Amino acid sequence: MNAVVTRDLGKRFGRVTALEDCSLEIGEGQLVALVGPNGAGKSTLLNLMVGLAKPSTGEVSVLGVPAGSGVALDGVAFVAQDTPLYRHLSAADMIHLTRNLNRHFDVAYATDRLRDLDISPGRKAGSLSGGQRAQLALTLALARRPQLLVLDEPTAQLDPLARHDFMSIVMTAMAEDGLTVVLSSHVLAELERVADYLVLISRGRVRIDGDVVSLLTRHWMLTGVPDQSPSPGWRTIQKTSAGAQQHLLVETLSDAPFPPGWEARPVSLEELTMAYLREDTDASRAALLETVR
Repeated sequence: MNAVVTRDLGKRFGRVTALEDCSLEIGEGQLVALVGPNGAGKSTLLNLMVGLAKPSTGEVSVLGVPAGSGVALDGVAFVAQDTPLYRHLSAADMIHLTRNLNRHFDVAYATDRLRDLDISPGRKAGSLSGGQRAQLALTLALARRPQLLVLDEPTAQLDPLARHDFMSIVMTAMAEDGLTVVLSSHVLAELERVADYLVLISRGRVRIDGDVVSLLTRHWMLTGVPDQSPSPGWRTIQKTSAGAQQHLLVETLSDAPFPPGWEARPVSLEELTMAYLREDTDASRAALLETVR
């Protein structure tokens, strides 16, 4: 069963379209990297998944049922970017409050996790470091024993060590509980290490999505001289020049070998993502110039 399915999903806020024509199928047990520039529609999509917003068009189902339904809410946990906690409540108070607001909550797990993290139950949330607050928010989410964990840039304000510790807990939960994770993040190098599936959103639309290994396998960086003609066996995503050479990031469209004279190397997830975002930006500029003319 898929953990998340969207069909022609769209969301408008007045005259502003935040998301449109979004169709995805996210399998169980995957860590899905959701990437894109600020304002691309990532948070809108996550809010639709967890039932904090209703679609303007299309539909979204979570764990086989409509998003926002009681069954879906029981199986979904959400950690927002600002890791919202009541600053004047202690860690123990946050556990108590979260337990009373949810039908299912593992108090023993939450208590043990805080002890392992050396977070005193009596410490007020406002006195914790950024990393400790993020860990407390994650602990409260995982103690609900969800099937789907949605994370909206939870490590954006953390230092590298705190980010590593946070993601280690997420990966452990996936391994032990078969958890599905949808993670929005700008830290592309980190995502390449952990992501199984990539969804790239720009200007409210999904630009690419797919299994990370498959995407990286069919994209290559080619280096050649400018007078060499591109092959019909690939689609150029990004082209740059350096002296007498061209560098092309391409998507292969067939299994045919590259023509002689082109040197090929694999690309990183960061290179792939940046190339598609630049392609989208260049297309937007071209459309704007055409409108002005």
